[in-house]
Amino acid sequence: MRNGEASERGLPASTLDRLSLVLDSFRSAPRLSLTDVSRCTGIPRTSTYRMLEHLVRMGWLRRRGVEYGLGDKLAEIGALSLYQNRFDRVVPPLLRELHSVTGHVVHLGVLDGTHVLYLDKVGGGAAPDLHTRIGDRIPAQSSTIGKALLAAVRGSATAVAGDRPASGGTHRSGVAYGTCAAGFECIGVRVGSLDGAELGLSVSGPANRLKFDHRHAAPVRMAAAAIGQYLDLASAPRQTA
Repeated sequence: MRNGEASERGLPASTLDRLSLVLDSFRSAPRLSLTDVSRCTGIPRTSTYRMLEHLVRMGWLRRRGVEYGLGDKLAEIGALSLYQNRFDRVVPPLLRELHSVTGHVVHLGVLDGTHVLYLDKVGGGAAPDLHTRIGDRIPAQSSTIGKALLAAVRGSATAVAGDRPASGGTHRSGVAYGTCAAGFECIGVRVGSLDGAELGLSVSGPANRLKFDHRHAAPVRMAAAAIGQYLDLASAPRQTA
């Protein structure tokens, strides 16, 4: 054993268990050095370094200088788990209903920094050329969901993506319109807040079928309002008798 290194006596033999120890150490601080992690877990520095670098390559951790922090992949898994565990009985039926009413692909996404993380997708079979998946991260400025959410975060009542709204002017409805992929148009709207993160909803359809007008935007806004109301109820503190 090298001078200054912890003994491996009493540590779990399983590599998976040791990786779990390493990840758990970040519960106490958002950024830790190699020495911090080794001291917290009791794993020798050489072994700790190998595991940290392996987790960086996997995207579970990120390294900035001499410090490590949780990576995007873990954040994505956490967001998906939060959504699926808390809302899977209520929200997906509303998304399916929106797809049934509009005939378009429905996305639910959360604003994560400068990106939108897709939490759910319904109706992909209606547009097989729209290559999006649950768990995808899309630059917010390239997403109608992202533009609607960014406008909400900035306190603006206006959210327009693209230059072809049906009225030919600026929409002050909190709805974003634009081209989301080659041959596809999208309508996005803010839903509400999911544990402090902004949540949005969109429909995407062929450019010759999805129109930038109230008739197409109304079902999206109604679904967003219903989901938003549920989020408000789910996050409200319970009153005890």
